[in-house]
Amino acid sequence: MPNGLNNLESYRIFLYTARTGNFTKAAQILHVTQPSVSYAIKQLEDSLGVKLFDRGSKGVKLTIEGKALFDYIEQSFQLIERGERKLLELANLHGGELRIGASGPIIKHILLPYIDKFHAEHPQVRIRLQQSKTNEISKQLKEENIDLGFVHLPFDDQELAIQPLMAIQDCFLVGQAYRELAAEPISVRELLKLPLLLPTAGSSTRLFVEHWLAAHGIYKEPDIELTSTEMIIEFTQRGYGTAFITRRFAQQELDNGTLFEVQLLEALPTRAIGVVTRKDATLPASSSIFLKEVMAQ
Repeated sequence: MPNGLNNLESYRIFLYTARTGNFTKAAQILHVTQPSVSYAIKQLEDSLGVKLFDRGSKGVKLTIEGKALFDYIEQSFQLIERGERKLLELANLHGGELRIGASGPIIKHILLPYIDKFHAEHPQVRIRLQQSKTNEISKQLKEENIDLGFVHLPFDDQELAIQPLMAIQDCFLVGQAYRELAAEPISVRELLKLPLLLPTAGSSTRLFVEHWLAAHGIYKEPDIELTSTEMIIEFTQRGYGTAFITRRFAQQELDNGTLFEVQLLEALPTRAIGVVTRKDATLPASSSIFLKEVMAQ
């Protein structure tokens, strides 16, 4: 028996010959010569060991064996055509999924405008969005549950590819109750006489600020630990202490005067947000187009 993959074109010729009942008509549809069709059918019959067509003066007609084969070949080519149409839908963003993982603040303050734009332009693409911490995003990428991860840098994983996206600046903020501390630069040691509000342990922001404080010889347990930036902002506005937050994530509150940035004598280094993908893996068309939009910012 022949290998079907090696005889795909022969089976295509068989299909159109059976549909038209004529070697010449099949050749015209397939844009080949009539002798090429006759030869392909003869080779297929020889390889299968059965006669597929009865030849007559007015054309050809399927034998019993040919009819049995035709049903399967027709279904097979219909599946191939459906597969090709599905690929075109995905390539033209008429279907498929956009699968993203990021923290809540990155989603809200950076990605949301791009997600809105993408959704408006490609409504048939399903948006799959997972709010996760950086370490969870790494796992989701490796398990192929998402295609794009947006994380705080530095980020180190030899199995994943990392592209910097944008620089961000962190800061210490206070509410109205401690507004006077924002009047002139003070040391971080002096500032941290106030209660400290931080994200929960294990977050990239928490690790970053703890390392930075340790470099200045300061080890302080947070008084309030919260999972969301929105809750940290809320408690800081209410006068519960000072919070370490990315400036961009609290820009609205800074602009409306409900939070105030404390100027430190010690310089806080900038950080970055990056895009993480699987190494040596081609992005789906939807993810590739979305990433191109974000990277162009």
